[in-house]
Amino acid sequence: MLETLDHIVLTITDIDTTTHFYVDILGLEEIRFDEGRRAVRCGRQKINLHVCGAEVSPHAGLPTPGSADLCFLTNRPLAELIDHLHQHDLDIELGPVERMGALGPIRSVYLRDPDKNLIEIANQIDDPTD
Repeated sequence: MLETLDHIVLTITDIDTTTHFYVDILGLEEIRFDEGRRAVRCGRQKINLHVCGAEVSPHAGLPTPGSADLCFLTNRPLAELIDHLHQHDLDIELGPVERMGALGPIRSVYLRDPDKNLIEIANQIDDPTD
């Protein structure tokens, strides 16, 4: 019945800080639409950004900054990604560790965005012995 995820919404505290993190550090694309709304795009999916206290209706029942746990896939080697994150003074909270993604095993690192959402960035593992 359902085919794919189109977008999610993150409730955030500061639109410019969040946009900087996702665009300038993680490399997502910024989108502006509908008279000033902002989002970031990752592949074919979009993350709409709602500032806490000024959410777009309808919205989640308890929109709260820092309540999300997101996983992104990358082709960039994790060692290179970790170096990039350290250059931006971001700490790795956990990893690299192996986990199970939507399509199979992944190797992941975990960090936090400016609102303390948990961000997992992973490489797909084609051969679990890699």
